[in-house]
Amino acid sequence: MTDTETRARVIPLHADDSGSRTRWRLGGPGPTVRRPEASAPLPEEPVRLHEEPSPEPEPAAWEETLASALEFLRRRLEGEYAVDEFGFDVDLTDNVLLPLLRPLYRSWFRVETIGMHHVPDVGGALVVANHSGTLPVDSLMTAVALHDDHPAQRHLRMLGADLMFRLPGVGVLARKGGSTLACTPDAERLMRSGELVGVWPEGFKGIGKPFRDRYKLQRFGRGGFVSAALRTRVPIIPASIVGAEEIYPKIGDIKPLARLLGAPYFPVTPTFPLLGPLGAVPLPSKWYIEFGEPIRTDTIDPAEADDPMTVFNLTDQVRETIQHTLYRLLAQRRNVFLG
Repeated sequence: MTDTETRARVIPLHADDSGSRTRWRLGGPGPTVRRPEASAPLPEEPVRLHEEPSPEPEPAAWEETLASALEFLRRRLEGEYAVDEFGFDVDLTDNVLLPLLRPLYRSWFRVETIGMHHVPDVGGALVVANHSGTLPVDSLMTAVALHDDHPAQRHLRMLGADLMFRLPGVGVLARKGGSTLACTPDAERLMRSGELVGVWPEGFKGIGKPFRDRYKLQRFGRGGFVSAALRTRVPIIPASIVGAEEIYPKIGDIKPLARLLGAPYFPVTPTFPLLGPLGAVPLPSKWYIEFGEPIRTDTIDPAEADDPMTVFNLTDQVRETIQHTLYRLLAQRRNVFLG
């Protein structure tokens, strides 16, 4: 028998009981031939070109705060910050003034904003709001709202009374925070340069009114803010603030003391001056700030800014819009402190 014939007659017999090996025989009876068991392949070790660096732990919150504070001090010492022609210091405002106000805004007054989409992301605009609260805390909270809750984090350039700039220390901080004197030329320059300007036309009549007259708007001056908006053709955005009236309920006024201090009034509240410095702590009322639909001025001829009737009608429209919004917000409010 040739080798070729032998190979052709190799046929499988059967698998054994274990199923792991197969027996073979060569063309008839004879000894069985077992195939050698294949050894399991050893796992190959991965080839490591270099060791992966372990991720560094993220710095703790206090470390980030400390690093930010040190970096701020370095900039101040080396003069690496800018101040505009009105004295506005963005670096100081973002890193010192706004952080000091945020606890009041978020935790004490728990301010909620409505209609923030009505405030443009860029370009000049005039925010007109009601004024109340014995102290002008409402203007500060409005500035925090427009920076923290607006997608573009806009800085509000507030127009203030001359008394504020005469107070020691207060006037300097006000200018550093972006405020300037409430006069038409300054307002027009700011709006023409694309700034968001804020004005409270009631002035001291608004913040100094008795508690019994709360949420009743006082007269809006002579409408100078409307003339400025008409000349610069920027939108007027009515803003209605609910909650500020209750922080210092004014139940009295010591006029002789006010004249002695050169102030428009010396307030008496349920806690001041009875509790001394503790009476200066505002009550934790719940606040709402609603920004209404912009009132366009670019459809009106700028020459109409000198027409008393046009200015009066537009001023009255803004005032009525704010007043009606206040009534609506008050009707929806269930509790002064819980909202």
